[in-house]
Amino acid sequence: MSATQNSAPRPVMLVILDGFGLSEDTRANAVALARKPNFDRLWESCPKTTLIASGVDVGLPPGVMGNSEVGHLNIGAGRIVFQDSSLIDNSVATGDFFNNETFAAAIEHVQKNGSRLHLMGLMSDGNVHASEGHYLALLSLAARRGLFGDKVVVHAFTDGRDTSPQSGAGFLNRLLEQMVQTGVGCVGSVIGRYYAMDRDTRWPRVRQAYECLTEGKGHTAPDAVSAIKAAYERGETDEFIEATAVQGPDGQLRPRIQDGDAVVFWNYRSDRGRELMQVFMDPKFDADLAQAEPDPERGRFQRGVVPNVYFASMTRYSEAQTAAYAFGPRPQRDGLGETVSKAGKTQLRIAETEKYPHVTFFFSGGMETPWQGEERILVNSPDVPTYDLQPEMSAPEVTEKVVAAILSQKFDLIILNYAQTDMVGHTGVVEAAVKAVEAADNGLGDIIPAIEQVGGNLLVIADHGNCEQEFDFVKNVPHTAHTTNLVPCVLFGKGTENATLRGGGRLADVAPTLLALMGVQQPAEMTGNSLLAEGEPELQRVAQKDAQNLGDKLQLAVAGSINSALSEAEVVAAVGELEARLEDARKAV
Repeated sequence: MSATQNSAPRPVMLVILDGFGLSEDTRANAVALARKPNFDRLWESCPKTTLIASGVDVGLPPGVMGNSEVGHLNIGAGRIVFQDSSLIDNSVATGDFFNNETFAAAIEHVQKNGSRLHLMGLMSDGNVHASEGHYLALLSLAARRGLFGDKVVVHAFTDGRDTSPQSGAGFLNRLLEQMVQTGVGCVGSVIGRYYAMDRDTRWPRVRQAYECLTEGKGHTAPDAVSAIKAAYERGETDEFIEATAVQGPDGQLRPRIQDGDAVVFWNYRSDRGRELMQVFMDPKFDADLAQAEPDPERGRFQRGVVPNVYFASMTRYSEAQTAAYAFGPRPQRDGLGETVSKAGKTQLRIAETEKYPHVTFFFSGGMETPWQGEERILVNSPDVPTYDLQPEMSAPEVTEKVVAAILSQKFDLIILNYAQTDMVGHTGVVEAAVKAVEAADNGLGDIIPAIEQVGGNLLVIADHGNCEQEFDFVKNVPHTAHTTNLVPCVLFGKGTENATLRGGGRLADVAPTLLALMGVQQPAEMTGNSLLAEGEPELQRVAQKDAQNLGDKLQLAVAGSINSALSEAEVVAAVGELEARLEDARKAV
């Protein structure tokens, strides 16, 4: 089916159930265990399909799980977006990484001032916010430039969210091995990402990280291994390790970040790097505290030390960023939002705090400023230490506001993200994740009749998997990371009863589908394919576009394998999978 602009339903709405994957294994599967009559009714009676949300189909190396940033970039762009992680991987492989001007400037700053280089970021192989290969490469870079010993201080942020809850010791051992091999570096701090990588303006958490980095406040430990061991003994998993300053052999704290030093923040994903960067770089951060947010969970703090440093991030974390960055933005033009705006149509983006950047900045291809005709609604996420304590999060308020927007008939396109299915999924608490899924389904229960009342269309999808696997039965530990599972895609609304959604789709195909429903011409730069099956000509077009994309995807598969230590057989298998998918498309016509 397709629509003309005059006959198009209004609104066309996209609901993104964040972290809602599909798995046949029902054990610890919140999606399978939840009571979700509204989603189930759609799935059983409406046009549906599944989408690939991981690996090369979203611009990541083969087999790498998707995430919210990657998912929203692909959905909004309507094409496969090669990710920063893959591009940085390739720069390491080609050697360009070691000649990067930003890294060179940081080292030159240190050598000129006789100071230290501080490397900080997420110590993880989860490949969501940072890559183990990148920070190990930074140590090699320092060695090449003549910085040895404690002239380089590493501040390790432990993961336990996109990795197993107690995997930090293994990552630390590999980091220490690289330090021994290169003769570069010492570990100065160990801090859980809960404190160092907040994104919800919970400044008291960030304060703990900042004051450890600059003043040595918090716990102390004789070495980094002991820091993690002591945290485990306190009952903390990697994500929640309280800020710990590490001592040297003389019993004194390893050097803190001081005037004249250089800091490189190695995270490549922006949303959880912004706040800590802001504390370091914003001269007005603690100005006018009397007029600041009165909420004790969100209020800013008075910095005891504000070191004058050269600060650089791996990528650009914000359009307003004054600090240097090593790899520049690659805005995706002619994405869904821009195309809808150019067509003279209106759109709404709505989410709670935890996913607001995803439906705005990331969905718009790295553009902060709203398009003409675009409005945004932000609902605050709840003030709780962990979201399993309030598993519905702010879904009821989000639903209330979006239903009002639907009934207002003001918008042609509405983009909504339900955060709790992902955020609670990260806790590994099955019962809470079930409640999170049920909260999303309750929201659908209000949205569906509203869409029906105004004659609109509703497309329900997910951006990656998570809450369908809350326990790792191999390692016998809670599973807190994303998955590579397929995600749902189901269509409801006026004129869709006899529609068919084709198989073999990916997230990049969502935007073309929405444009088809709206009767808006798909731009040439948007290389995804509508999921609406319309007979032989459409299938031929899909096969042709898949042929065009195959070369890029094969290149990405090989480039990604260089730093992922894939065997030759694994690379061949990945290439074979892509070729088989193309052959299937050819047979379809």
